[in-house]
Amino acid sequence: MSEDNAAEREPSSDARQGIQSVELAMLPLRALEEGRGPMSLTQVAAASGMQPSKVHRYLVSLARVGLIARSPTTGLYDLGPAMRRLGVESLRRLDEVSLVTEHLPELRERTGHAVNLAVWGDHGPVIVRWEYGAHALPITVRVGATMPLLNSAVGLAYLAHLPETLTAPVLSAQADAASSAVPDTARLAALRAEVLDRGFALTTGGVIPGVTSLAAPVFGAGDSLPLVVALAMPSREAPEDQLPVLAAELLNTARAAATDLGNPPV
Repeated sequence: MSEDNAAEREPSSDARQGIQSVELAMLPLRALEEGRGPMSLTQVAAASGMQPSKVHRYLVSLARVGLIARSPTTGLYDLGPAMRRLGVESLRRLDEVSLVTEHLPELRERTGHAVNLAVWGDHGPVIVRWEYGAHALPITVRVGATMPLLNSAVGLAYLAHLPETLTAPVLSAQADAASSAVPDTARLAALRAEVLDRGFALTTGGVIPGVTSLAAPVFGAGDSLPLVVALAMPSREAPEDQLPVLAAELLNTARAAATDLGNPPV
């Protein structure tokens, strides 16, 4: 192996030492991010858990490279132009589907069940990823399939979390295609409330007889539409006492994926 290749090899986790001052410099940056607005030196220091004199030295250096800025009028600190450029470039490179997809195999391994990922399309939720589980399903939903809003867990998750201006036309079109009526306002409100109260959507036999599915939204940063990650399993493998465990695994995955997309952890 050449010296260049050896130098480029990633060190093992045990050998990684890092630079403590860089990690400490992230504390005031994170404080400004979480503060959601301009902050005084005292506020930044308190949120960073550091002495004001020490924080001030870090802020001076961060200002020199444009990562933070201090208003000459108010004296308050905020994220700087270099940080905004980094944010724009990060969003430009962001592939939300690929990032969230990386979390699917681990969810499948932890639960043993099939997992899938959906995005919002022109005609409703569209399956874009499917990972098979250890339990055979009577049928699988193909990648590219559009899911019904009312009968699928993925659809109910979108129904609960998207504005009616997006969901109402899809509901109407799907009802027309099935020669059925759109539920009344009270029924739709109840469906949304149930999903929001649980934190996830649940269906049994909605799309495929004998299949239970749980779905939860993955919110990215900003105003982008959420993705939805879901578990699918034979209903016999989803007894009522196991649903809270499966739901917890699903929600943990959704939160971890949202953090990867830049949504602050809650």
